[in-house]
Amino acid sequence: MFHHGWPLSSDDWDSQMLFFLGHGYRVVAHDRRGHGRSAQTDRGHDMDHYAADASLVAEALDLRNAVHIGHSTGGGEVARYVAKFGQPQDRVAKAVLVSAVPPLMLKTQTNPGGTPIEVFDRFRKALAENRSEFYRDVAAGPFYGFNRPGAKVSAGVIDNWWRQGMMGGALAHYEGIRAFSETDQTEDLWAITVPTLVLQGDDDQVVPHTDAALRQIELLRNGTLKIYPGYPHGMLTTHGETINADLLAFVRA
Repeated sequence: MFHHGWPLSSDDWDSQMLFFLGHGYRVVAHDRRGHGRSAQTDRGHDMDHYAADASLVAEALDLRNAVHIGHSTGGGEVARYVAKFGQPQDRVAKAVLVSAVPPLMLKTQTNPGGTPIEVFDRFRKALAENRSEFYRDVAAGPFYGFNRPGAKVSAGVIDNWWRQGMMGGALAHYEGIRAFSETDQTEDLWAITVPTLVLQGDDDQVVPHTDAALRQIELLRNGTLKIYPGYPHGMLTTHGETINADLLAFVRA
């Protein structure tokens, strides 16, 4: 089961879903509330509701021994879901956190390596003033590392990111910034007992790996870490062939 990042949709998992389907696996993905094709509700844009919604999907489909894979904000959703709903039942077999936001993105006195609140305030301001342009700039710049010298820029990838973002609701995306940046998930990571794979690129300009993957592996009881030199936040797209192979190896292990 795949959990997408902010402000995208289940479409962001196209490559992974086709890959795993081709290897004989059942694949499931959902559009988080207010994102993609989901209803644009005016409430519940927080990690608790994200996880509860994911649990309802898993229950409705009666998913058993599932591998839950989350990217960015979706990684936070996976961590909260597994911690609250996946154990000690047989719902969850394994988990994967890809460029994920836990344990906490925001810089605080107890998290001095985090990202200052002013950065997220700028996100909110840009979204409220011109969401379409903001999304174009994120996709064309730091998300895929297209702002790096010598980067191979894909107009199609940028357009697809923008398309997914604009499908969702402005309010859900605006309030989602607080959900992914200010939710402390230290206890969620501690609570996870299933095998968990942590993947991140060391050139992630959106979620710095030093305050994400490197801290996740310290908190997880049964974690495996892999850092990719030079890979960006959106490495599932830019380096999908490599990431897919590593995901398959972990699922099969």
